[in-house]
Amino acid sequence: MLVLQTNKSGAVFTLLGFSDYPKLQVPLFLIFMGIYSITVVGNIGMIVTIKINPKLHTPMYFFLSHLSFVDFCYSSIIAPKMLANLIARDRSISFSGCIAQYFFFCTFVVTEGFLLAAMAYDRFVAICNPLLYTVTLSQKLCAMLVVGSYSWGVACSLTLTCSTLQLSFYDFNIIDHFFCELSSLLSLSCSDTSINQLLLFIFAIFTAIGTLLIILLSYLFIVVTILKMHSASSRRKAFSTCASHLTAITIFYGTILFLYCVPNSKNSRHTVKVASVFYTVVIPMLNPLVYSLRNKDVKDTVCKFINTKLFSY
Repeated sequence: MLVLQTNKSGAVFTLLGFSDYPKLQVPLFLIFMGIYSITVVGNIGMIVTIKINPKLHTPMYFFLSHLSFVDFCYSSIIAPKMLANLIARDRSISFSGCIAQYFFFCTFVVTEGFLLAAMAYDRFVAICNPLLYTVTLSQKLCAMLVVGSYSWGVACSLTLTCSTLQLSFYDFNIIDHFFCELSSLLSLSCSDTSINQLLLFIFAIFTAIGTLLIILLSYLFIVVTILKMHSASSRRKAFSTCASHLTAITIFYGTILFLYCVPNSKNSRHTVKVASVFYTVVIPMLNPLVYSLRNKDVKDTVCKFINTKLFSY
């Protein structure tokens, strides 16, 4: 018999993950382990690269270093537990563990959205007002934009988490996902979740529309400015400076918008899991690759660092 519990009880959640495919558990483990390893090395490597090269101490790379930190953090919140569940028989997680995972994941995902918006503003200033770039994007303003991104991420996550703590759950619960997603938790609750769903809707809409509006307006002005340039080489150079950021926001927002468009049915759960893997595990790996492969300064710094270490021995 299932017993009703409150948030302070020993409620336990079982993450089904990819248990529907027992023969794929080991291959998936190896694939995700490889992806996570690249994510850790790539993002920490990006932070170190920016730190050791004074030439990269600019607003753009300041935002990029924080983007790498956020990618590393929210991937590390999801991937280790997902990897453990692929090889372990016990896929359970406590209520406190589930809530903690959601809190930190939500914090860093929301923060990433606002960091991408700040980076769009950075590109807008660099292309539309290049002579005032260092004046407009001062160290103080950059710090405020980053602190604001983290603060809003924490505020959103804290509000949603605290509202979830007021709910009641049964002793044993099954989540058909590989991490503690809020919508899955709300569907398992025995309490009235109308307020929680309203809060989730408000924060999701505000965050998505707010960041997308900043990004779209920034790139609207950028495109207008580029089209006014007389030199073809100047236009190519301007577009190339935005290419990495455009790739990052297209992948990030494209995946999240796709998740919202998937119909809520039993057959769609597999599609949701695949898309969730993409934005929780794959995107944090792709971001440092996108920014490093398309950036000469970053590639030169990495090559110089490797050569120095190799020849020093």
